[in-house]
Amino acid sequence: MASKVRLYVDHPLGEGQSVPLDRDQAHYLFGVMRIAEGTVLSLINSRDGEWDAEVVKAGKKGGILLCQTLTRPLQMPPDLWLIFAPIRKERTAFIVEKAVEMGAARIIPAQTEYTQSANRIRQDKLQAHAVEAAEQCGGTFVPQVEELKKLDRLLADWPADRQLMFCDEAKIGDPIGLPDAPGPWAILIGPEGGFSPAEREKLHALPFSHPVSLGPRILRADTAAVAALTVWQQALGDWG
Repeated sequence: MASKVRLYVDHPLGEGQSVPLDRDQAHYLFGVMRIAEGTVLSLINSRDGEWDAEVVKAGKKGGILLCQTLTRPLQMPPDLWLIFAPIRKERTAFIVEKAVEMGAARIIPAQTEYTQSANRIRQDKLQAHAVEAAEQCGGTFVPQVEELKKLDRLLADWPADRQLMFCDEAKIGDPIGLPDAPGPWAILIGPEGGFSPAEREKLHALPFSHPVSLGPRILRADTAAVAALTVWQQALGDWG
């Protein structure tokens, strides 16, 4: 019996490979989804692609799955980071989910001068949102969600070969102006209050930074993240 359930596991996948389930996974599969022994579901682990696996043991505290066949090879996203200032909890979760769906390879929350102190993050919770998004959207790779980092420290340690798409609300109404530059990229989205004058001045002066507009209207931070990912993917990503 086949199931549409997809599950991320931190375990090698391959033909004949057995995969143990922990208590939370067993509760989800057998308690919430009511999956029984003999059911076939899909497994991913960010390394070995997507595999059909049969439930061979189902219990309240654990279980065992047996890998059968490879159904999709691993599909890696472009080498793109999304850097964003955390906003309210549910909207930050939205940004993480959409970043996974739209093909970010790494997700980095950043503390800017205007980031509100109340908008704290739980890295483990955001990583769980990333896993759920990959499971639901058909992805085979789950990007890492980093711990909160200060923006100035991120910029000080910036890799020399990575370009930065700096979404500058001060350029509202200008042409997007994203250059066709080779190599890896990152997208930077500011907080609800925007970037400080000092941050904007520094970002404009960096040789790897490319200030861009996201259209004729000011966007909310979560909307801006989706818009920026769309612009980059269409111009330089794997949507073509």
